Amino acid sequence: MRSLFLGFLALAIALISTAPARAGEAGDLLVRLRGIGFMTDTHGSTDALGGSASTTNDYVPELDFSYFFTKNIAAELILATTKHRVKVKDSTSGDLDLGTVWALPPVLTLQYHFNPDGQWKPYLGAGINYTITYADKKGASVSQVSYSNEFGYAFQAGIDYQIDKKWSLNFDLKKVFVSTDISANNGAVNAKSTDLDPWVIGFGVGYTF
Repeated sequence: MRSLFLGFLALAIALISTAPARAGEAGDLLVRLRGIGFMTDTHGSTDALGGSASTTNDYVPELDFSYFFTKNIAAELILATTKHRVKVKDSTSGDLDLGTVWALPPVLTLQYHFNPDGQWKPYLGAGINYTITYADKKGASVSQVSYSNEFGYAFQAGIDYQIDKKWSLNFDLKKVFVSTDISANNGAVNAKSTDLDPWVIGFGVGYTF
């Protein structure tokens, strides 16, 4: 994340100019490239062995698109995929390694942008999420594992800094509420409704078309 941040900072310095900030308009399409930290806040336990579910965090690039219906109202779709190691800690059989799984959690939010004509443009948003799991690999503690795909919801706060008429910097924070049903050893071990509930923290650069 440190090298990614420094890269974004170098790009921002290269882009900064004395040109006036562009006012937002209906019909604008804002495309951003962000570096995100996907910080899981996992809660859940197995029905047979107890213990608590645990997933690792991940740091990846993310692409997002915001379409402005008016100067203040926009819809944003984010696209990223993350990889996580899944464990059950402190079960009656000790710590269990369930393996790794990839998650594709697109989030669609409806936003209200404050101060659309200014250089600093904060916004708030709320929306839905559908988390798709794929490429799961079993760990040393199990012979088979699977995860359900689920709908969830999300809340968002962020701010854009308009560098010039096209380029901007962005900081964004999302809280996503979503759960998954984990099944291992063909149903012998289950952790149903395991809450993942990640924080998604992003910093990046945007370009307005």
